[in-house]
Amino acid sequence: MELLKNKNVIITGATRGIGKGIALLFANHGANIAFTYRSSDKEAKLLKDELETISGNKIFAFKSDAADFNMAQKLVKDISQSFESIDVLVNNAGITKDNLLMRMNEGDFDNVMKVNVNSVFNLTKSVLRPMLKQRSGSIINMSSVVGVRGNAGQSNYSASKAAIIGFTKSIALELGSRNIRCNAIAPGFIETEMTDALGEETIKKWTDGIPLKRGGEPKDIANTSLFLASDLSSYITGQVINVCGGMLT
Repeated sequence: MELLKNKNVIITGATRGIGKGIALLFANHGANIAFTYRSSDKEAKLLKDELETISGNKIFAFKSDAADFNMAQKLVKDISQSFESIDVLVNNAGITKDNLLMRMNEGDFDNVMKVNVNSVFNLTKSVLRPMLKQRSGSIINMSSVVGVRGNAGQSNYSASKAAIIGFTKSIALELGSRNIRCNAIAPGFIETEMTDALGEETIKKWTDGIPLKRGGEPKDIANTSLFLASDLSSYITGQVINVCGGMLT
């Protein structure tokens, strides 16, 4: 069953980790996909080729900085030349600059806030016109469990992810009457290329505190994203779905 057949999707930050998992699953469900990346042309080409092999649908890769307002506007304009509609936006792009507050400098705080929060505003603002015109759309914002409960050494990241939750709820209230939905996903400890560098001992400390006793996988977030992007969730908006193995229970 292709839950996203003929749907046109934008995914930011899709060349690795959670973003890549979402792109692969969406392709398997028949979506046309435009994804963004910031630096690695090689990774972007490999992903584009893989997605085209999976689906045979329209796949586009755009080198673009979602944190730059003008680039975000241009991105959606360029995508609109190939897609007749924009049905789904997945705001996944984000960075971390972890440190204790006493050691965190202004640049590390500002950069995390700019990339993580501004990118969500920029892309959401950019897709408003086409979504309002078609009177439909699903916007999915990637938050985090640390945006709900906080985390020592991540005050900048936690603040940015909490801001995304507030933004999500506000947009849901603004656009619900136009049949445009906006929801957030709050991943817990998800094992990706980034967490591999932590080492087995650190990973075990994390997973021991999770009721399901394991870290999540990108596919766990992708499955939730698929639900929110599809018509299965047509009566769900303004919600934050914790995908954390029970970490916040």
